[in-house]
Amino acid sequence: MNIDIICIGKIKEVFYREALNEYAKRLSKYCKFNIIELNDEQTPDNAPEAVERKILDTEGKRILAKLSNDAYVIATAIEGKKMGSESFARLIDDLGINGHSRIVFVIGGSLGLSDEVKKRADMLLSFSDMTFPHQLMRVILAEQIYRSYRIINNQPYHK
Repeated sequence: MNIDIICIGKIKEVFYREALNEYAKRLSKYCKFNIIELNDEQTPDNAPEAVERKILDTEGKRILAKLSNDAYVIATAIEGKKMGSESFARLIDDLGINGHSRIVFVIGGSLGLSDEVKKRADMLLSFSDMTFPHQLMRVILAEQIYRSYRIINNQPYHK
């Protein structure tokens, strides 16, 4: 299984990068795991709605250019489906069983994701009604993917 996280922006904080590297190392036993960071657009303070739409469109085009037709795309969005860790593990397992060899998770920038990216997604996934920094969201997502593989393989860690 190939699992990618496509995200907007680079991680500047060393502690987030170290956490991601740790989960990437742990995941290497279960899947081919990659994080693809795309350039973000500078968002001016108090930007008008038209400027924000243009930023979302530009970032969205960058994301869409990285999505292959064979990828099962799961976009993180606050309005997406919420699920527990066991259900998330079943989703990943079922996708593999049903012939999806590539899952791509998408995390937007500070403004979220464009409508075009959400339309391309096979699923919208929400981790909470709360808003998280997109850098932290990468760590949370990587941890949940790792937890899923531990659950799928009946290995300790989950509880």
